[in-house]
Amino acid sequence: MGFKDLKKRKNELLQQMMEEIDKNSSEGNKQGDDRFWKLTRDKQGNGSALIRFLPPVGDETIPWVRIFSHSFQGPTGRWYIEKSLTTLGQDDPVSDYNSELWATGEESKRNIARKQKRKLRYISNILVIKDPANEENNGKVFLFEYGKKIFDKINEVMYPEKDPLSDEEPESMNPFDFWEGADFKLIAKIKDKFVNYDSSTFCDSSALFDGDDKLLEELYETKIYPLQPLIAPSEFKTYDDLKKRFDGVIGGAKPATKVSSVVDEDVDNEVSQIEEQIGEDSSDENSEELAELLALANAED
Repeated sequence: MGFKDLKKRKNELLQQMMEEIDKNSSEGNKQGDDRFWKLTRDKQGNGSALIRFLPPVGDETIPWVRIFSHSFQGPTGRWYIEKSLTTLGQDDPVSDYNSELWATGEESKRNIARKQKRKLRYISNILVIKDPANEENNGKVFLFEYGKKIFDKINEVMYPEKDPLSDEEPESMNPFDFWEGADFKLIAKIKDKFVNYDSSTFCDSSALFDGDDKLLEELYETKIYPLQPLIAPSEFKTYDDLKKRFDGVIGGAKPATKVSSVVDEDVDNEVSQIEEQIGEDSSDENSEELAELLALANAED
C-alpha cells in the first residue's frame, strides 16, 4: 500500500482496525533495542510526553501487534520471563500447565495459575513530538510497547460512548490517521504504589505536519517500521525449549504436558477460554522492570 493509497483508504483502514478490536475483545520495552521508545519517569515515578500513533505501512493494515508473555517467579526462586507461543495461536507449555491447574477446580492451584497468567502487550509505531526528559527524541519515530490500559484509550476514541441525553451519534476517530488523528498526552502517575495512566488523553483531532503531504510521505516511506516481523515465528522459542525452561523454574511441580504437536482448534479455544477466566494482566507499567528481570533470569542459565 503506497502513500497515495493510504489517504484514499482512511475509512477502510479504520473499519479494519475496529474489526480487529471486535475480534480480540473476546480473547516492554526491548532491552538493547534502540528502535523502542520508553517514557522516562522521575524519582517519584511520574512522567509525561506528547506522542502521535502512526499508521501501518506496506501490506500491513493493523497499526499494532499483540504479544502475550509470561513473567513470574517459580517455587525454585528462578524467574520465567518468556514470550508465549499463544501469540502465534500455538500451544504453550505455561498455558497448558495453567489449563491443567484450572481444570482441577482447586482454589490453591487456580491461584498458581493466576500468578502464572499471561500478560498482554501491544506494539505500535509512534512519532515523539515532545519528550521533556529526552529532547533528542523529539521528531523521531520509534516502536512503542504498551499495555491494555493505553490500548483502552485508543479503543475509547474509536468507539466513543453515546451520550444518553443526545440523539446524535458520537463521531469515531482513527488515532493512527495522518490527517484526522490526534496527538496523545502520555501521562504516568503513581497511584497506590503502581504506575497509572488514567490521566493520559488524546488531544483534539488535527493533521500531522499541518497535512503537508511531502513531509508525511517521507515519514511514511522511510521512517515507520513494519510490525509483523516482531511476531514472526523466528522471534519465539520452540515449545520444547520453553518447556525445558519452565520445568526448571517450577522445579518439583508437575511439568507441563504438550497436548499435541499440531495446534488443535478445540484445544486452542479451550486454552484461550481458561486464560480469559484466569484473567490477562491489564497493567501497563507494573511490569516495566521486565528488562531487569529478564537479565536476572538469563544470568541464571
